[in-house]
Amino acid sequence: MSSVKISAGRTLRVPRNLPSHFLAASRTQRAIRGVANALLAALLLTFGGTISAGVADVSSPKTVVPEKKPDANPLCFADGTICIDIQERIRFEARENTFDFNEDVTALNDDIFVLNRFRVGLAFKPVDWLKFYAQGQDAHEWFSDRPNIPGVLGAEGDDNFDLRQAYVQVGRKDLNFTAGRQVLQYGDERLIGPAEWTNFSKTFDAGKFHYEQPKFSIDLFASTPVYIFRDSFDQSDLFNGAETHRNSVFTGAYASTTAIQPMTLDFYALYLHEDNTVPLPTTLTAVTYPGTTLSIPGTSTDFVTLGTRVKSDPKKLHGWEYDGEFAFQAGQVSNLDLLACALHAGGGYTFQNCPWKPRLYLEYNYATGDGDPTDGDIGTFQNLFPSNHNKYGVMDLFAWENLSSPDVRFKVQPFKQLSLETAFYSYWLADTNDSWYRANGTTRVRPLTPAARAASSYAGSEIDLLVTYQPVKFLNIWAGYSHFFAGDYLNATGASDDADFGYVQLTFNF
Repeated sequence: MSSVKISAGRTLRVPRNLPSHFLAASRTQRAIRGVANALLAALLLTFGGTISAGVADVSSPKTVVPEKKPDANPLCFADGTICIDIQERIRFEARENTFDFNEDVTALNDDIFVLNRFRVGLAFKPVDWLKFYAQGQDAHEWFSDRPNIPGVLGAEGDDNFDLRQAYVQVGRKDLNFTAGRQVLQYGDERLIGPAEWTNFSKTFDAGKFHYEQPKFSIDLFASTPVYIFRDSFDQSDLFNGAETHRNSVFTGAYASTTAIQPMTLDFYALYLHEDNTVPLPTTLTAVTYPGTTLSIPGTSTDFVTLGTRVKSDPKKLHGWEYDGEFAFQAGQVSNLDLLACALHAGGGYTFQNCPWKPRLYLEYNYATGDGDPTDGDIGTFQNLFPSNHNKYGVMDLFAWENLSSPDVRFKVQPFKQLSLETAFYSYWLADTNDSWYRANGTTRVRPLTPAARAASSYAGSEIDLLVTYQPVKFLNIWAGYSHFFAGDYLNATGASDDADFGYVQLTFNF
């Protein structure tokens, strides 16, 4: 066997003992054969092949697509040691009857206004195992008749430039600890999420331990929610800053695995403690994020949430998909014994070989309510700290509390940058002995009167039309219109006019 070097580190091996008719070949034949061998060697080397002993399989060569490198962040400096991120978001909203369902009364919430949010963050990573991050946020509500006080009459309000995040992370990607003000978000964010649709969103003063392997990860965290103030520094009550005297402590463990394909399987155990031993001051102007539904001053709350979530990978099921989540709660809420549960189940299909990639998705959401508000127990599922927007309708009229709601969604994508979606929801109260809770998990749509308890459980239905467009990488444009068809429950408890909501949102990310 002889060998000829083709390139550095590569050789083409040629048999020594060729048949006699090859040895007697003419000069032309040898030239042709040499060219053919050279072309064959070049092809094999291009596709990573090797010729050995004159044998090679070139029947179905595979095209090698070079891996695309991620775009460099233009706001990173010193080889990535320092990085800056910037976000500017502007949203125009128009609402009619979404607060009182009464077209004869012009409520402060029946309004047209603009929400503006600006964020700037700075990350400093001197070594691979150490990261410092700080992010400021300036949020405003413009041209609104509502008071510009966070949380008053449903207003987003104003929060002049304040500290949204500030943490230090120690450790590698697969094993680290993060301490400081930070975002917590898990699963589909039905129980824990930043609620990015709101102008402020949610953060926590927390400590979080993270460990991961290729098919498994787990987070252990202890936290307290941050409250928003209009004219002072945003602080959490646990550290005696917000003075809500709830002393809210939220801890948990959240594990996730992809070992069972083609799905992701999550398990979680969450614990919420609130010690509301001091009455709330009448001058409080903070956004009281939902920790419990009742949250009565002078009481205490301690309960556990145990749950599991499953979500499939549509790419591995040829377009089919499914997901589900179940959570169970037990303990005490405002000195009442708690026993509650919630369920989410959904499935759909994306047509793979059709233009516009149409996607049809069906789902059902259920959460228990309280069957008897006078028995000293409570059966209302506690929605904790979720991102509820678009989970139960874009108009944000419902939380994962005292709810029974099927819905259907249909989405098409005419081209990569544009998607169109419509959704239709129907709503029933799980129990009319309990209230109808809005997306924040605390505000009640109607007082719990004898008429409400005797009313039909059908609250109404909603249709959403959504458009998402990303003309360039740094700009996202959302636009939507929603209409709510008032149901029998509203008719039995007061005004029952339909409601409308429209918006256009531009988000710039750098």
